[in-house]
Amino acid sequence: MKLIAVTILFALITQCVNAGELISEKELLDSIHGVKKFGDGRDWFLEKRFGLFVTWGLYSIEGWQEQQQQRLEIPRWEYGKLFSEFDPGNFDPDAWIDLAEKAGMEYITFVAKHMDGFCMWDTEQTDFKVTNSPYGKDILAQLAQACHRRNFPLSIYYCLVDNHHINYPANGTGHGLKHPEQGDKPDLEKYLYYVREQVRELCANYGQIHGFWWDVNQTGHIDTSFNAMIRELQPGIVINNRGFGDGDFSTPEREWHQFINNDLSFDKPVEACNSVGKESWGYRIGEDYHTSEYLMRGISNMLAKGGNYLLNVGPDANGVIPVQAVERLEKIGRWLATVKEAFYGAVPVNELTDNRDILLTRKEDDLFVILLNRPVANGIGLLPFALKPQNAILLNDGSQVQYEVELLPSAHLSGLLQLHLKNLPVSKFCNEIMVIKLEKVFH
Repeated sequence: MKLIAVTILFALITQCVNAGELISEKELLDSIHGVKKFGDGRDWFLEKRFGLFVTWGLYSIEGWQEQQQQRLEIPRWEYGKLFSEFDPGNFDPDAWIDLAEKAGMEYITFVAKHMDGFCMWDTEQTDFKVTNSPYGKDILAQLAQACHRRNFPLSIYYCLVDNHHINYPANGTGHGLKHPEQGDKPDLEKYLYYVREQVRELCANYGQIHGFWWDVNQTGHIDTSFNAMIRELQPGIVINNRGFGDGDFSTPEREWHQFINNDLSFDKPVEACNSVGKESWGYRIGEDYHTSEYLMRGISNMLAKGGNYLLNVGPDANGVIPVQAVERLEKIGRWLATVKEAFYGAVPVNELTDNRDILLTRKEDDLFVILLNRPVANGIGLLPFALKPQNAILLNDGSQVQYEVELLPSAHLSGLLQLHLKNLPVSKFCNEIMVIKLEKVFH
């Protein structure tokens, strides 16, 4: 119904333009597109849009992958030896935030506990924590203090699988151990008590927390009281949908969920996540890093449809983000600074064209054309969109773009005119996503 409504509306708009009438369809378009706001403190999430994910723990020492304990079937006692080696002398939370800001990111999501059970804060619920390691200091406390000092929103990731806790009911499903180890006493009720008390610590002891990011609820347990406790302790917090109940936003990972590519816009909050590394979220020696263009495409795809994007890095054993990741984030930041207006404060209007190689957003009278897929030629058509702008600018470098409303040979059967953007410098920008601003299209 949305597509039919927009198509009819667009036909009426075109008729108005042809008749020389003033267009006044802004409220109609805005009512059809865009994510509805929460109307409370959670709205920060719909404004910030792009964040840094940090996956860091004991697994960074050997640099294979953050799930090495279960994927390589390492006995708990052997994996636990890494505990005595964790001493990240170069950890600097301000350096992380500096990099995030250079990348155009506006919040950070930090892994407080991954599935190995190692806690990056001074929890009272277990001895398997960073303050008992050679490093001896509370990592989360330092990061939280830096975030509060710099007014940089902090979200906390907490994994519900725990391959260290003797009460976790390991059953070999997915990310957990294949079976309980000697001495384990699987007991879901006791483990849930442990989780509740840890979450209480995280939400009560570290100042304002803007988001809570549950992961891997493989027990199937549902209990809305967990999220209720989080909201009571942290008013205005956003919570994802991977915990013990429905959250505020969905979390498609990498590109495993086809709706992020198939949907033309989102009407509910969604935050896609990906990592700069193809093989790992944590630090990996010899990692295969994604290209900057690939990452820009994912960012563009989400932001242009009204979603958020969370991009992950894995610091090494010393707490330093690898240079390959730094290079990519800095390049993304330089690109995003030039094209940001196409994503922030704009609404998706992708139904205005049949061209699925591009995305369209709209802000007041301006239309933005995002070349999501690498162009195969130096011109693109926006069939059946046939309105002529007052000016066209390639935001990547500020250069003028040639355009014409015309009948292209490829559309001869329909006989429809379309806006044709011509002689684009596609070779010059083959390693980033091009964005074109069409000024005063709707006036």
